[in-house]
Amino acid sequence: MKKLSLPVLLCFLTSVFAWAQDAPSDFPIRGLCIAAPRVDKLPDFVKFINEELGPRKINTLILRVDFNYQYESHPELRDSIALSKSDVKQIVNACRQHGIEVIPQINLLGHQSWANRTNALLRVYPQFDETPWVKMPEKYQWPNEDGLYCKSYCPLHPDVHRIVFELVDEICDVFETSGFHAGMDEVFYLGESKCPRCSGHDKAELFANEVRKIRDHLAQKNRRLWIWGDRLIDGRMTGLGMWEASMNSTARAVDMIPRDVLICDWHYERADKTAVYFAMKGLDVVTCPWRRPAVAALQKSDMINFRETATNAMRDRYKGLVQTVWSDAGSFVEGLQSNKPDEKGGNNTPWHSFNTIFPKPEPVVAAPAKKGRKSK
Repeated sequence: MKKLSLPVLLCFLTSVFAWAQDAPSDFPIRGLCIAAPRVDKLPDFVKFINEELGPRKINTLILRVDFNYQYESHPELRDSIALSKSDVKQIVNACRQHGIEVIPQINLLGHQSWANRTNALLRVYPQFDETPWVKMPEKYQWPNEDGLYCKSYCPLHPDVHRIVFELVDEICDVFETSGFHAGMDEVFYLGESKCPRCSGHDKAELFANEVRKIRDHLAQKNRRLWIWGDRLIDGRMTGLGMWEASMNSTARAVDMIPRDVLICDWHYERADKTAVYFAMKGLDVVTCPWRRPAVAALQKSDMINFRETATNAMRDRYKGLVQTVWSDAGSFVEGLQSNKPDEKGGNNTPWHSFNTIFPKPEPVVAAPAKKGRKSK
């Protein structure tokens, strides 16, 4: 196969980029996933909803809350400075004015630590730790002998769900939402041989059972479960590896989870077509870019193409796009407003990606009124 020259390749990517900006994109879900703002940045965030999300017709805001809320059910799990109920209502009210539903997220199962810091759930309830023998290092580095990326809670601990479900119910109530995002990405610790409860269990079944348990709890109040999709993809067979897919035998869970779970399918370096895989499994799916506008443009064009060319049975499973942001909310808002370049002076940033898939419409300027002829 003849290789494309660099000028031809750049021309092609530029054409795709331009088409993706102008192409029809009436997706059922036009979303942004971002951390909940810190208290001091709340006014800026509300302004961002009104001035950026509304005009771009964003209709879904996945808000990564975790412990940045003043929980009444478990005040021991609050961040030291956290959003109050009245703070949350400012976000909810601003979103309601623009037809935006907030989907709050608390990381369940995995991501119970980060770097050398244990997050609130395992810090307060260390008995829930799937790997208590793995000690948090003073200085974190990857790779490490323990295979420590993030801690997990043990899904078979008899007391863990009472705690986390009280948090889930409270955060869903305060955000007045019909959906909840449980995270569940990059779960590396699961079914560990030293765990007195999980040892010997099929990891795919453990993962699927946890998804089902969360889903069934939410369904009691007609709420829908959203999760990241990486643990449901075979990292070896696809070549996607251990981050964007699973290398620890959880992939078979894709056939064990309820079909009404919504999958957030994230790929950041390439426009991998795994949305088709999830749709063929009978699952609704959104594609999630991050900080490469060229990749995001391809992902947008793919989603449009999937919806236009799919069978009637599959078409509506392709739900749209969700831009992901992994910095704090304040940094993203600042970068978007200033069109800040990346570290190399380029445009590989989440705000450039956001502008690519959800461009802000130009303000409509009224034409000057024509002067009529004066009658004699």
